[in-house]
Amino acid sequence: MSYQHQYVDGTRIHFPLGKVVCIGRNYAEHAKELDNPIPSEPLLFIKPGSCVVPLEGGFKIPSERGSVHYEAEIAVLLGKPLSTQPTVEEVLDAISGYAPALDLTLRDLQAKLKEKGLPWELAKSFDGGCVLAPFVAASSFADVTDIPVRLTINGEVRQDGSSAMMLNPIVPIIQHIAAHFSLQAGDVILTGTPAGVGPLNVGDELVLELPGASRFESRVL
Repeated sequence: MSYQHQYVDGTRIHFPLGKVVCIGRNYAEHAKELDNPIPSEPLLFIKPGSCVVPLEGGFKIPSERGSVHYEAEIAVLLGKPLSTQPTVEEVLDAISGYAPALDLTLRDLQAKLKEKGLPWELAKSFDGGCVLAPFVAASSFADVTDIPVRLTINGEVRQDGSSAMMLNPIVPIIQHIAAHFSLQAGDVILTGTPAGVGPLNVGDELVLELPGASRFESRVL
């Protein structure tokens, strides 16, 4: 998809992006609802930039491939590269924006892959598997340890969480990622999903927001 958006920090993001680094099971209640153990260390996986689509205008799901689950998350946009052992100050300086996002999962397929001990890419990295809303400037949040995120579907609040509930907070998790591999300007971090995930259906009307900072309406086409 050819798409670009002028963000408030002055950067122009072109899709596809470079990479989207995701944190699995970063909310205890979400791990519990899927009967997954809480990891002893951060669980990381990567979605390619080619799977990213904009929230605006609606988005499609591959419902012919089984159940497609929504996972609302706080997305972090990096405006500067990070590597080795960045300090807290360097991480905060590198963050240029925050947005609500959907990490979509082919749940039936993921379950089969997990049963066989196989990687999740087929269930996580399909085209359209990451839905991003526009970012707001990092300065919109004075406290990154308490950023709210909410997803409403067909008028019902399905997910309502905050970065305060994360097992691995935003800044430490970015430090952890950068200690293992370099992050580039334009990379996006998906920071995990609170409890309440479930299937999406064609025609669903969504409201995805970082309450108090941004709110977006969309639908499943």
